[in-house]
Amino acid sequence: MKCKYCGIENKKSAKFCTSCGKPLNESPEPTGGNSKLIIIALIAIIIILVGTIGFFVLNNNFNSHDSEIPNNTVSSQESNSANIQDSDNGGDVKTQVTSSQTTNSKSWEPIGSYSGSGSGSKTITVPEGKIKVEFSAYPIKNYATNYLTVSGSNGESGGVDWGSHSAVKTKSDSFIYTSSSSETFTIDYYETVSWEVHFYRYQ
Repeated sequence: MKCKYCGIENKKSAKFCTSCGKPLNESPEPTGGNSKLIIIALIAIIIILVGTIGFFVLNNNFNSHDSEIPNNTVSSQESNSANIQDSDNGGDVKTQVTSSQTTNSKSWEPIGSYSGSGSGSKTITVPEGKIKVEFSAYPIKNYATNYLTVSGSNGESGGVDWGSHSAVKTKSDSFIYTSSSSETFTIDYYETVSWEVHFYRYQ
């Protein structure tokens, strides 16, 4: 076997050169098998990263398209809440203004509720449209005149009352009107234990 360092021929069974003493059968260095595995692993990691980033980018784009709903679609699903303004003089009064969502079929939708007790008056502004007013009251037992009246600037009005010989019980009534502009209503109540007035709009 020839020494690759000094060129001297040695026996086939010799492990070291008889001239220079260097090993004759050095195991060949790896030919890059490990580097191939590292390259394959790096490529696999890059593919996984690219796939993950692509998934999140596509998912974010999809969610952003879902959230972009035109403003007119949202506004068409909501009806304007009734702009009811009120002022109160005397008595205990509770006010509740309600907004509603439009549906395909029209119905009476509540737009404002008022309640209280004692004696006093309350002025409110009701929006335009076809309006229904429902009201009821329960009087103090005083054998005198007790009443609840609801009267509008358009001449529409209604009310309940009790005389000195009337039975002490709840009375109720209602009326409907249509107006192309907002109207001012006054609620007058005298010597009541409790009263309620509800406004509805047909929409």
